Amino acid sequence: MDTGLLVLRWLVGLLIAGHGVQKVSFRLGGDGLAGGTEEFRRDGFRGGRLTALVAGGSQLGAGLFLAAGLLTPLAAMAAMGVMTVAGTVKRHNGLWVQNDGYEYPLVLVGTAAVLVLTGPGRWSADHAFGLTPWPWWVQAAALVAGPASGLLTRVVLHRPNAAGRDDRARAAG
Repeated sequence: MDTGLLVLRWLVGLLIAGHGVQKVSFRLGGDGLAGGTEEFRRDGFRGGRLTALVAGGSQLGAGLFLAAGLLTPLAAMAAMGVMTVAGTVKRHNGLWVQNDGYEYPLVLVGTAAVLVLTGPGRWSADHAFGLTPWPWWVQAAALVAGPASGLLTRVVLHRPNAAGRDDRARAAG
């Protein structure tokens, strides 16, 4: 079981971290901070550059901490938060990823939740520092706060109908 958790943490953690790198740099096929900023604006979010920096930094940090198995409930909570936001952006496309749907963010949210519930395993920084097992209330808080923070971010930072206005402006121009 510990080997499986290690592989799962590395796979999911490094993929989430890679998404963060793409948001703020030209590495891993990213469009740099300007591209990440434009992506958030196109998706109707306020904040532009700051939003891209916070999202990219959150993904990078959460991913690396998950991969290391360090402060796993907090790392998973952050991962669930940013990937919940991604899911809300893609929600209108339906579930399946081939239609740019929310399937992939949902899998990452679910996997992060599983890591909260199982713990990071014996081959983790949490285990090495004697932090496991995490108390049930820390697990419960992470499971609720992760997706809730993503939904709250969407409500606070999203401009209603912004994407629709941009599409109409392009069509008129």
